[in-house]
Amino acid sequence: MILLEGNMNLDGIFILIFAIMFGPAILLAIIGATLFRKNKKAAKVLFILAVVYIIISLGICGSMMV
Repeated sequence: MILLEGNMNLDGIFILIFAIMFGPAILLAIIGATLFRKNKKAAKVLFILAVVYIIISLGICGSMMV
């Protein structure tokens, strides 16, 4: 009967979805920034992966949020 009540707090679900949307991309960007001086090619690949992950996650998770 608790699930049928109308005053549920869904903040945790939104935080989890935002962490899934932006967490790995931020992590890839940080790793790419640390590798940028030593290995520019690997850093560029990580930056591209971060951008692609953001585009895909905003499309999939963003459609779930609507």
